[in-house]
Amino acid sequence: MRRAGFHRPHGRHGGGSGFKGMIVKLSIAAVVLLICTLSLFYSSTGTANVQSNYRTEIRLEELWSNADSGGWRPSSAPRTHWPPPPIESNGYLRVRCNGGLNQQRSAISNAVLAARIMNATLVLPELDANSFWHDDSGFHGIYDVEHFINTLRYDVKIVESIPENKKNGKKKKIKAFQLRPPRDAPISWYTNDALKKMKEHGAIYLTPFSHRLAEEIDNPEYQRLRCRVNYHALRFKPHIMKLSQSIVDKLRAKGPFMSIHLRFEMDMLAFAGCFDIFTPEEQKILKKYREENFAPKRLVYNERRAIGKCPLTPEEQVGLILRALGFDNSTRIYLAAGELFGGDRFMMPFRSLFPRLENHTSVEHSEELVENTRGLAGSAVDYMVCLLSDIFMPTYDGPSNFANNLLGHRLYYGFRTTIRPDRKALAPIFIDRENGRMTGFEEAIRKVMLKTNFGEPHKRVSPESFYTNSWPECFCQTSARNPADKCPPNDILNTLNNELEKEATDTNSTISSAER
Repeated sequence: MRRAGFHRPHGRHGGGSGFKGMIVKLSIAAVVLLICTLSLFYSSTGTANVQSNYRTEIRLEELWSNADSGGWRPSSAPRTHWPPPPIESNGYLRVRCNGGLNQQRSAISNAVLAARIMNATLVLPELDANSFWHDDSGFHGIYDVEHFINTLRYDVKIVESIPENKKNGKKKKIKAFQLRPPRDAPISWYTNDALKKMKEHGAIYLTPFSHRLAEEIDNPEYQRLRCRVNYHALRFKPHIMKLSQSIVDKLRAKGPFMSIHLRFEMDMLAFAGCFDIFTPEEQKILKKYREENFAPKRLVYNERRAIGKCPLTPEEQVGLILRALGFDNSTRIYLAAGELFGGDRFMMPFRSLFPRLENHTSVEHSEELVENTRGLAGSAVDYMVCLLSDIFMPTYDGPSNFANNLLGHRLYYGFRTTIRPDRKALAPIFIDRENGRMTGFEEAIRKVMLKTNFGEPHKRVSPESFYTNSWPECFCQTSARNPADKCPPNDILNTLNNELEKEATDTNSTISSAER
């Protein structure tokens, strides 16, 4: 069978026609090649100057500086028409944010977006601190409420509580209708199911509210709103910021420092199901915790370890990987960690390799520290010190909202260096070492680490969370070829403020006309 377009012409002028046909084909091919080249060029402008993950070498001195931004800078301001929230909303939205500090942080960002989507008035989010931290300080005890409300005034209306409703001269409190949102609910659930109940009852109460709004949304402005909440509006209270800065100043007075989130606590180890490195008694404790808190699942240690599902021990993670990268025992490390399971026997090899370890209690000895680092506040201080450190290294970014949110915040904060070991790629190297095969160990570690990201802009690929990597939605280029990547004008806040004032003026005029 002949393929269309590739048959040979017949007849008296076959040779000439064939030559002409060849010229035509070559011309077409040249045009197609040009189109493909231009298409590839313009499609790549969104990632122009983005660093490749593949390096030829790791220079230690470069890791102590911010990663190469490739000409990108953080920007979460609107880039298209973004009308202010109407004076009249569809009702009130209450949410209860469960989990730890950073799970709650993501939930608050989602709550603001949900309120925007539904044109609802957001009631200051409730923090479920009691069950996790045995701490009832709530939103007021952790965050600067005035700053939160003021920063988001162009996006949503926020009140501290649902006001009483006046009807027939009597005051009546609006009772919020309780709903349990589906996990990773689409926008349509909020615009249909939730909004219907809100209009019916005047207020809804979404509980629990963790991971209850899909992260991947095909609307860059909605994603930028999440960044405005997470990286601008959610500012810790002044005493937490002051204490965190004091710790950072004392650490940096002696030179640059690295922070490490050492995730080697009972809940994470039980979740991972990697029990074999522990004593029989410790295994019993972990298995009991897993049975009580997680769904049954067949877990085989060797299989889990081989695919990178097991956390690296402090010695493996901090000691051997950092040594292979060239860090020595003079490296200063700030540890953000809960109570390490298994005690000092896991810390001793780590300390022998890196003796200059600090935490917030060893850096700051004041009574203020003791008073202000309990519960959520202690996690907030660790968060800020890790955010401001020269290098950040998470030991486990699986079920760790602390590490994942920090990775995203450091990216947004100016592409600050992070070291993220690829546990799956490193697992066979450590297994070989345990079996006595030591030759080429450090070189093998370096080869794996050459392919990891150190905090540069990079494409978000599932299962990486938007809160871990908000590039490119929340970044821009001042001299971008792609219009979608251009930075918003410098007077964007004035524009938003003018629109907000116009909305209020128009509403007041309408009310005055109605009263006349």
